[in-house]
Amino acid sequence: MLKQLSLSHVTAGVTAVVVGYSSAVVLVIQAAQTAGATPAMITSWLLALGIGMGLSCIVFSWWYKVPVVTAWSTPGAAFLIGAVGGYPLNEVIGAFLLAGICSLLVAQSRWLQQKISAIPDAISSAMLAGIILPVCLNIFADVSQYPLISAMFLLTYIVGYHFFPRYMMLCLLALAIVTGLSFDSVDTHSWVWAVAMPVWVTPSFSVSAAVSLALPLFLITQLSQNLPGMAILKAHNYQPRHQVVLSGLAVLQIVTAPFGGFSYNYAAITAAICMGESAGSERSQRFRAAIVAGVVYVLMGFAAALVVQIFVAMPEVIVHLLAGLALVATLQSALVRSMDNHAVRHPALLTLVCTASGMSLFQLGAPVWGLALGLALLGVATLQQHSHRHK
Repeated sequence: MLKQLSLSHVTAGVTAVVVGYSSAVVLVIQAAQTAGATPAMITSWLLALGIGMGLSCIVFSWWYKVPVVTAWSTPGAAFLIGAVGGYPLNEVIGAFLLAGICSLLVAQSRWLQQKISAIPDAISSAMLAGIILPVCLNIFADVSQYPLISAMFLLTYIVGYHFFPRYMMLCLLALAIVTGLSFDSVDTHSWVWAVAMPVWVTPSFSVSAAVSLALPLFLITQLSQNLPGMAILKAHNYQPRHQVVLSGLAVLQIVTAPFGGFSYNYAAITAAICMGESAGSERSQRFRAAIVAGVVYVLMGFAAALVVQIFVAMPEVIVHLLAGLALVATLQSALVRSMDNHAVRHPALLTLVCTASGMSLFQLGAPVWGLALGLALLGVATLQQHSHRHK
């Protein structure tokens, strides 16, 4: 395994975890705080999530030899922030457990996998492009405030892309660490170094928490996370057995719920980092990047107390630049695939635009609505063609 591990695998895996934590760890912490968790419990939440995500990445990527990257549900965490305030912590934990049971039941459905497989490549690629486009646009979001830092990252990317593409992500990652530590807001002397420990919270159940917490958390995770995650795997021509992966993630949620494991699902943006060209020139070996991500997830879990301090302090400009530049090549290939088929070009374009808009309606994110809009438009076009043939 170690002999076949390349620098591209390591840098892509580490970058995926850094981007994933940077963009959402604050939401998880806030959700735990709102639920009434103590500082020790918050650390336990991140430990449970780190181990759950890490093990699932390692086991499924190795078993299927495809980059299976998992994550916590970011929209789920955002939902919990506004919903858990009126419930005792034990009932919140019970809701996590019930949501996991619902996920396990749905994972047995072959109908869902069949519907995902039927999505045209152009539509799934357009959704991927729509998810990634705002992340890439953020490369230039902070140029006016941080012109020198932006110029350093862009220059490193341009030079690396042309002269040492294999080491480009490593250089960007090193630059991100050095630049991030140079900010005055980052005080390394106050960081606490301690191994995270699990904290058990006995779950309790109520009809109110089941309906108002468990059911929405389950639906948001399935529709806003797993559906786009499976479509992104399809867009990259990777096909693990979704039934097995989703069942495994549900079991992990059930087992770790008392320790704070509120949700596990397919990743989207971070998964794309481990599936694109930056994760290695050989497609068949990119699963190793996902395994690296899994190992780093586990390490992050045990270092949860320190992780909270690092990622809360990390300047947003660094996250924007690192994530955006890591996904430029993936955006390019997704755009090409989405526009390649003339017959599906219009539905794919609307899918891309709607997904990139970032809209949210009925607790469902833009990728779900973009996918639905593209498929609806494609369905209308297909019906029109059939009616013309029968005239």
